[in-house]
Amino acid sequence: MSPVNKPVNVGIVGLGTVGGGALNLLRENAAELSRRTGRDIVVSHVGVRRARPDLKLDGITVSTDIFAVVRDPAVDIVVEVIGGTTTARDIVLQAIASGKHVVTANKALLAEHGNEIFAAAEQQGVYVAFEAAVAGGVPIIKVLREGLAANRVEWLAGIINGTGNFILTEMREKGREFGDVLAEAQALGYAEADPTFDVEGIDAAHKLTILASLAFGIPLQFARAYTEGITRLTREDVSYAEELGFRIKHLGVARRTAEGIELRVHPTLIPADRLIANVNGVKNAVLVQSDPVGATLYYGAGAGAGPTASAVVADIVDVVRSLTAESAPNVPHLAFMPHAIADTPILPIDAVVTAYYLRLQAEDKPGVLAEVTRILSSRGISIEAIVQKPSLDDGGSVPVIILTKPVQERDMNSAIAELGALGDIAGPVTRIRMETLA
Repeated sequence: MSPVNKPVNVGIVGLGTVGGGALNLLRENAAELSRRTGRDIVVSHVGVRRARPDLKLDGITVSTDIFAVVRDPAVDIVVEVIGGTTTARDIVLQAIASGKHVVTANKALLAEHGNEIFAAAEQQGVYVAFEAAVAGGVPIIKVLREGLAANRVEWLAGIINGTGNFILTEMREKGREFGDVLAEAQALGYAEADPTFDVEGIDAAHKLTILASLAFGIPLQFARAYTEGITRLTREDVSYAEELGFRIKHLGVARRTAEGIELRVHPTLIPADRLIANVNGVKNAVLVQSDPVGATLYYGAGAGAGPTASAVVADIVDVVRSLTAESAPNVPHLAFMPHAIADTPILPIDAVVTAYYLRLQAEDKPGVLAEVTRILSSRGISIEAIVQKPSLDDGGSVPVIILTKPVQERDMNSAIAELGALGDIAGPVTRIRMETLA
């Protein structure tokens, strides 16, 4: 049998939600995949530490030693879907060293160790495919690496964590508190027992790190990404934002500036008429602004067995096509040629310029608002709008909402510190960044 007609053997490491979904999809669509690639794709070996009686594994070698999949000389492509950044790193690097192509859905692994992994793959002449690592079934990796290859990306903004988006949607639509919605998200399986990665922005920052590297041709630099979670958001802030014509989304933003690259994840007010502001529930969306095409939006399911397995299998198809063509894939891992990756600085968050939503609890007496506006003015902060709301209790203070024009964050930090020190301001000042995404 000639190499072109020989079946391609796939080894899957990990048979959880994604691994099991990929296995089933490879079997169910075997004939269609063969038509697309010209080769039969066969799952020949799986590494799994716990039995999956719900999966049919007849005819497949099953190893509880997951490294046995990598050592198997018959395996052509290793699919890593165990998660984490320790054992998964060893699996991927050993597969590369063995001359095997790799498909992974592991955003944390790539965000933290991708530079090392891609360099090893380049040296060995193998490929690491990772469409499933960001936004599940939304093909945003392929868009940035191929579809927008003729464009200069100016910025991108993404709702790239479905758990956080579900929580904010429920808070807005039903007026619920954060804690109540989080508990429901855990009961529905949208959030883990320990939801830290989702609600504190770590998961989104992993994904944003990958997107920024693809968009701007910079090394993966997760440690420099700014992350802020949604745990301190209140239903009052969500409601006030809605009244003012905005929606609050947990947004990942990467922007090219003259000084460097912004790389940040945080709650963000977005005008309610923007398409991305109307992405609700567990859905993901990424908005890309590039020249010359302008703004393009990519939307769909960001997690789950079906969408993520779809992306994994699509990566397998790409690798098999390259094997059939008897040539290595010619699209660079991070969209730009390895020698052209630029060491553009990542801006610290206090150097970022954006507009702000401020909420403070002020004593309801003459002169307080004048002092607040004086402090903002002294820092060069212009006010776009100011609204005093009715008191939420029987005390003598009232909520005051201020929308500012864009200002550098370090100036806003100084103003907030001075506002918080005023005797007539009760409690901390709430600050949420704003983006028009125009």
